[in-house]
Amino acid sequence: MDDHQLPPDLRRLFADGGKGRALAADLPPGEVMCADDGRPAFWMSHTPATGALWAALRAEHPRSGLWPLLLEESAQPWSVARVAPDDPMLIDHFTAEGFMAEVWQEWVAQAPEEALGEIEPFGALCPGLAEAGVLAADPDLVAEWYAKELAQRGMPIGLAAGARGADALVTLGWQGPLHHNEWIVPMAAVVRSWEDRFGARVVCLGFNTLEMSVAAPPTDLDHAVHVAAEHWAFCPDNILQGSGDLRGYAEEIVGRHAWSFWWD
Repeated sequence: MDDHQLPPDLRRLFADGGKGRALAADLPPGEVMCADDGRPAFWMSHTPATGALWAALRAEHPRSGLWPLLLEESAQPWSVARVAPDDPMLIDHFTAEGFMAEVWQEWVAQAPEEALGEIEPFGALCPGLAEAGVLAADPDLVAEWYAKELAQRGMPIGLAAGARGADALVTLGWQGPLHHNEWIVPMAAVVRSWEDRFGARVVCLGFNTLEMSVAAPPTDLDHAVHVAAEHWAFCPDNILQGSGDLRGYAEEIVGRHAWSFWWD
């Protein structure tokens, strides 16, 4: 028997009981949080976590199947379990390009013509996905750096079952973008695509915020403007309540190794 097999509470996070999963890292005191219907959703520590713990748990992910997440605003929704866990296999039915095109089309259909300036230089025509970035460093090392930076805020850490960070958003049942999109599953398809194309990693969640590390960010303004269009479809508030247009936002993300999203 593996001395590092998952403890019973963590096994509850897997439909198969965590069969074959193991975790060698020492966890602080914590508990499994359940959705309103009683389904186990994620494990959360009782005390703030360090960046070193996040890194250790991330390194254990291939064996444990548990993705670590720093959790902001721990009083809500985490401690009251205002989450809606779902099956990550549903993500396979969606694509980042399809999500972007649908958001773009719906917005253009109802927006006044003068509002199209918000999404210049593309306007009514959805540009599709940007080209992949070029890795500047190992994605996992960049994620560990960002976790160390964010952990200084003093946050608990969570563990959610999932083959990758994007999937953990679904199994945990995070509802941060609820006012933009009622279902996190298609948005997780976008995050998967960013993981693949930009070496992005999900590091931290809040009530309505998402923090990701980025190992292959756009390095020139034209590429960044195209990436900004994707960010607009994913989280319009980032642009409209920030710089106000895609080019101004693009200037902020050129060469930047962290992406932050916030939904009103």
